[in-house]
Amino acid sequence: MPEIHAVLSASASKRWLACPPSARIAEKLPDKTSVYAEEGTKAHSLAEKALRAYLAGKPLKRRPKDVDGEMWEAVDFYTSICIEKINEARKASPDAEVHVEERLDFSAWVPEGLGTGDMVIVSDSLIEVVDLKYGKGVAVSAKDNPQMRLYALGLYAAYGMLYGATEIRMTIVQPRIGNLSYEMLTVEELLKWGESIKPIARLAFEGGGKRCAGEHCRFCKAAPTCRALHDYELAVVQEATKPEELTDIDIAEIVKRADGIKKWLTAVEEYALHEAVTNGTVWPGLKVVEGRSVRKITDTDKARALLEKAGYSADDIMKPRELKTITALEKLVGKKAFGEILGGVVEKPPGKPTLVDESDKRPPMDLETVKDTDFDDSLLNA
Repeated sequence: MPEIHAVLSASASKRWLACPPSARIAEKLPDKTSVYAEEGTKAHSLAEKALRAYLAGKPLKRRPKDVDGEMWEAVDFYTSICIEKINEARKASPDAEVHVEERLDFSAWVPEGLGTGDMVIVSDSLIEVVDLKYGKGVAVSAKDNPQMRLYALGLYAAYGMLYGATEIRMTIVQPRIGNLSYEMLTVEELLKWGESIKPIARLAFEGGGKRCAGEHCRFCKAAPTCRALHDYELAVVQEATKPEELTDIDIAEIVKRADGIKKWLTAVEEYALHEAVTNGTVWPGLKVVEGRSVRKITDTDKARALLEKAGYSADDIMKPRELKTITALEKLVGKKAFGEILGGVVEKPPGKPTLVDESDKRPPMDLETVKDTDFDDSLLNA
């Protein structure tokens, strides 16, 4: 079940809590989808089906034909954790309730606030909400996570008084990168946080406040035209150009921000092209032209016959059938099965040197072992 549409949705709460006017601004802009969003929706649907089947005593044993090995394995990882939590809760409290895709109303703290908990457990000893994150681009933490806290408020509003639990646990499961994160708060701590965001939520609902740019702009629909984001992304570069030469600190700061700057530039370019092609916008000094294209053979059998007729042998024009890429094969069979089947014939060579923020969890590289040939044109890939 997708996130319930709301002006102040839980999934976008990190953004509208930091930039209150973004909620109403984004509301006026069209929604965009992507293959990643569609994949996430499909994974959530499968997870819901699997958990409901388990609760009904009829667990899923076969992978649906339209589900690849990677998704099947990821959802199995998620549901296994959920089942462990269910058994743990029922062992402590036999009357513990479990709900899948539960509508959560946190409107006592956020105007018209609604969301959906992927799985929730309520008992006398504990209240818990579990959220599946299918993406693998960025690890998502449950600590200080406003989306999870809003879900927890909605869960407490619905069941807290009935069960009297004093603690609430919020858990995020991100199976494709093995990320399992949780935050535990007392009911008192959670309610205190809820009260603290009330004024901001009211301001956001009314469309008030000042625009504020930052990492929370990542998925904002207004990003391409936002002056605050423009100033934020370029500030580090503009500030660094004041001396005649960039200092080491300047360069380090630019590298840290490079990924965000590139994403913002891409969003602006895509927006400008869309407006020009779809709405006929004429941008000063720009025009729409036909881009580069790649030649392709439309009839390979005919092409082969023509080449052979011209005197070329099959050895000249053909190449052996090749395996699909490792990524495609791993997706086909699932990560675990891939390792079991092909682990003996797959190796991972050392990665090329890459500059990242010092907060990155990877250990520093031994630069004495790095050769000049290890460097390429791009050192900014995370």
